[in-house]
Amino acid sequence: MKLAEKIAVVTGSSRGVGRAVALGFAAEGANVVINYTSNEKAANEVIDLVTDMGRKAIAVKADVANKDEVDQLFGQTLEAFGKIDILVNNAGFTRPALMLKMTEEQWDQVVDIHMKGAFLCAQAAAKHMKEQRAGKIINVTSVAGLVGTVGQINYSAAKGGIISMTKSMARELARYNICANVISLGIVATDMTEKIRTDEKLKDIYMNRILLKRFAEPEDISPAFVFLASDDSNYITGQLLCVDGGYGMI
Repeated sequence: MKLAEKIAVVTGSSRGVGRAVALGFAAEGANVVINYTSNEKAANEVIDLVTDMGRKAIAVKADVANKDEVDQLFGQTLEAFGKIDILVNNAGFTRPALMLKMTEEQWDQVVDIHMKGAFLCAQAAAKHMKEQRAGKIINVTSVAGLVGTVGQINYSAAKGGIISMTKSMARELARYNICANVISLGIVATDMTEKIRTDEKLKDIYMNRILLKRFAEPEDISPAFVFLASDDSNYITGQLLCVDGGYGMI
C-alpha cells in the first residue's frame, strides 16, 4: 500500500471531493482526520467507511479560516496519532455574485476559507512536518483560478492565489524535505456544482469546454491525490497538476 501507516488531515472531508480523497487515502493504508464545519453525521459516515477498511479515523469540527480552531484541529490530530504526514487543503464553498453586485462579506467569506484557511492549515502542519523532516502538502485549486469565471470573482481570485501560495510554500519548505503541490480540478459531481450539472443551459456551456465530455466523479480525482501524497512523488514539489478532463487547456 502506498500510504501505509501515514497520517493524513483532509479539510472539508465530510462530503464531495474531500470525502473521496479521505477514502482514497484509507484504501492505500492511511489513517485519516476528517474535518468538517457543520455536518457531523456526514463526517461520522466517512469514519465508518474508513474503519470498515481497517484504518483509524477521527472527526474534528473546525473552521479552517479561524486560527484557534485550526490549532485545535492539529492538536487533536497529534493527540490521536502523534504525527502528521499529509495535509490536503480542500475545504471551501462559493458565494456567487457578479462583480458589481458582490458584497464585501461575500468576498471575505470565500477568500478567507480558501486562501487564509489553506495558509493557516499549512503553517500549522509544516511546524510538525519540519521536526520529522518529511511531509506532503496538497492544495486544491480550480480551473476558475486559471481562466476566471463569471459571477465568482471571489472564488477565482482565491483559487488563483492558491497556486502562487503553493509555489512559495514549496520554496520555503523544501529545506525540510516537505513537498507542496497543487491540484486543479474542473467540474466534479459534488453538492457545490449541482446547479451547473442540472441546469441544461449551464450544463451545455461547461460540457463544451471539457475535452472528455463528462463531469468528473469524486473517485476520478482521488488517485492524483494518492500519488502526490505517496513516496512516488518524493522528487516533485511546487507543481500544478490539472485533473479536469482537459477543461483548463481550452
